[in-house]
Amino acid sequence: MAVPDTATGVATATPRPAHRDPRVLAWLGAFTASLIGDQIWFLALSWTAVRGGDGTQTGLVLAAGSLPRALLMLPGGAIADRYGPRRVLIGSDLVRCLVMVIAAFAVAASSPAIWLLITIALVFGAVDALFMPAVGALPVRLTARSQLVRVQGMRSLSQRVATVVSAPIGGAVLAWGDAELAFTLNAALFGLSLALLWRLRPGPAPEPEPGSEEPELGLRAGLRHVFGHPFLRPLLIMIALMESGFTIPMNIGIVLLADDAGWGPGGMGTVLGGWGIGAAIGALGLTVVGRVPRPVIVLPAGMLGMAGGLVGLGYAPGVGVAVACAAVLGVGTGVVGGAGSALVQTTCAPSALGRVTALQMMFAVGLIPLLYPVGGLIATEFGPSALFAGGGAAMLAGILVALTSGSFRRRP
Repeated sequence: MAVPDTATGVATATPRPAHRDPRVLAWLGAFTASLIGDQIWFLALSWTAVRGGDGTQTGLVLAAGSLPRALLMLPGGAIADRYGPRRVLIGSDLVRCLVMVIAAFAVAASSPAIWLLITIALVFGAVDALFMPAVGALPVRLTARSQLVRVQGMRSLSQRVATVVSAPIGGAVLAWGDAELAFTLNAALFGLSLALLWRLRPGPAPEPEPGSEEPELGLRAGLRHVFGHPFLRPLLIMIALMESGFTIPMNIGIVLLADDAGWGPGGMGTVLGGWGIGAAIGALGLTVVGRVPRPVIVLPAGMLGMAGGLVGLGYAPGVGVAVACAAVLGVGTGVVGGAGSALVQTTCAPSALGRVTALQMMFAVGLIPLLYPVGGLIATEFGPSALFAGGGAAMLAGILVALTSGSFRRRP
């Protein structure tokens, strides 16, 4: 029986597996190269700022890179929907490559002034705000809907790999050739991403689900599509509560917990390693299996496991138990994160996917960091374990939002 391929509109006997699809692999290679470049860029920028100014000036430089991403993420998603994600990605990579070349020349010429670093960071952050929604919106034009779970598993695996390799590579490059070499390496990485995307030929946007309407172009129309969609709205709220419940304890609380429990830096690293291994296992599982039966059951169940692992980590009596809880949390992160993203992509109107992706990422990189001071206050007043309990409660609230929605429960 022929199955319509939503990326091409052509009926095929069976959809091509994503891990064997040259177009998906080219997209994944471009994404991975860009991700490694992003992380090396942050290390090189921090190193250059520290060597050229004091702590306050370094903070200004780093904030300059984050601010435009938070402010321009939603407009970036609207641009991706209007002009097409591939075109936006190519333009973004081209600009980032040029910015890295300029930064390399500036560092080679002399110690760059702080105002120059701030300018470079602002430009790079603004271009990142265009790249991030577009890279998430492209897979639906490359493969069939049935392959999107596998694609998200592959993407999550590449994120784990990039996180593991980028810091040692960045540190070695900075030690050997200083920031000039790091910026030059980044220019090559973004150039590689550009070359892969240049040769990529995505199909047209897939048809919307039966009975759904395509929203008009524009930021407001995209937001109306999200908040007026009976299934997409509770799904995105559930994912947002999961991300906030996870991110704040793991970014702030884990350091305080390790210090309070006497684990030391080594113990903290071991716990985080347990989470990383679990997340890789979850992502690998999605990649191998390629589908999630009844995601409206799997997602809340996975979040429940995440909540248990997170609370268990916060109250673990020792490093061994903490590593086990972190691994459970990691597996849930890999499965729920990938399956949730795939479900968003199959539910969202294809013409609004850039804006919906931007909304998710703006929450993750723009709004959640604003809650860090609140998390620090909770940890100070009630202890770091309370921060993990609060994160578990946020995940339970997300499950409740989903399960009280009739449209969510009735989803096949």
